[in-house]
Amino acid sequence: MTLDTGPWRMPAEHEPHERTWMAFPAPGYSLGDTETDHHEARTAWSAVANTIVDHEPVTVVVDPTQTEFAKKYLSATVDIVEAPLDDAWMRDIGPTFVVSENGGVGGVDWVFNGWGGQDWAAWGHDQHIARAVIASAGVERIGSTLVNEGGGIQVDGAGTVLVTETVQLDPGRNPQLAKSGVERELARTLGVDTVIWLPCGLTRDSEQYGTRGHVDIVAAMPIPGTVIVHDQRDPGHPDHEVSRRIRDVLNGAVTSDGSPMTIVDVPAPRTLTDDEGFVDYSYINHYVANGLVVACSFDDPSDAEAVEILSSVYPGRTVVSVDARPIFARGGGIHCITQNQPAR
Repeated sequence: MTLDTGPWRMPAEHEPHERTWMAFPAPGYSLGDTETDHHEARTAWSAVANTIVDHEPVTVVVDPTQTEFAKKYLSATVDIVEAPLDDAWMRDIGPTFVVSENGGVGGVDWVFNGWGGQDWAAWGHDQHIARAVIASAGVERIGSTLVNEGGGIQVDGAGTVLVTETVQLDPGRNPQLAKSGVERELARTLGVDTVIWLPCGLTRDSEQYGTRGHVDIVAAMPIPGTVIVHDQRDPGHPDHEVSRRIRDVLNGAVTSDGSPMTIVDVPAPRTLTDDEGFVDYSYINHYVANGLVVACSFDDPSDAEAVEILSSVYPGRTVVSVDARPIFARGGGIHCITQNQPAR
């Protein structure tokens, strides 16, 4: 393969895809302990893959111990690649795909250390998945020393990226870096010149089994200049204050071309708690594919309003809802288990 060398740009998710990458639940935290847990996880991940594959190719990385199950749950049109896995969050363990002015495609291989070296996480296998996906996809590897995950960045494809202070500046991730150092590396790898620093992510996502505050559950940019924001409307939920803080930052932010942000509030589900406490259910954590938006469903009164809003900010795309509660119960959402490879 002839190396391109860039400069690189991370496309917006709504730009054309060559395929979607996912991982299949492997033995461990996401798969669960019981046969009921196993079936629930496999069904949830496969429902997303089987929805997307009707619109674009899907490749699922499968731990060799799970290949038999993957073939049962996944559509026959889904491609399977085997590799040892610890978990199944492809957005975070996989590469971040970028494109060059010459039409080349590369994959940024961030350092992955279990969301800041958390004591419950395992990453002996997952730290190598980005390199494996890059090789399988046949694209150029772009190495990085930044500890980062795909769920920690949201771009508009036109020079602006959203991040959170609690992720990129996490002492468990990048203790040696200040904002300026993070910004330089994001400029080099993603082609952005404007970094909007949000203070944090959602409350549960910042607790023991969370990511310490990924941005892709609180805000996204469907088009340059427009940002959709998680709007927790119930003052009894701690994310009511989080929504206010994020909106305050975005109200004063400008995009790469100096324009103010147009903010579109997306309601949080009305469901406030589960057996573990306050939920972090969010419609922001959706996935955009060719001609499609895969939205999170929570069997909640706000589901319909969220679909209406997503349909308006992604015109011309079919919005399909998938029950995301089993995925959120394991620590993430639909965006967290998918990774888009842009078309050449």
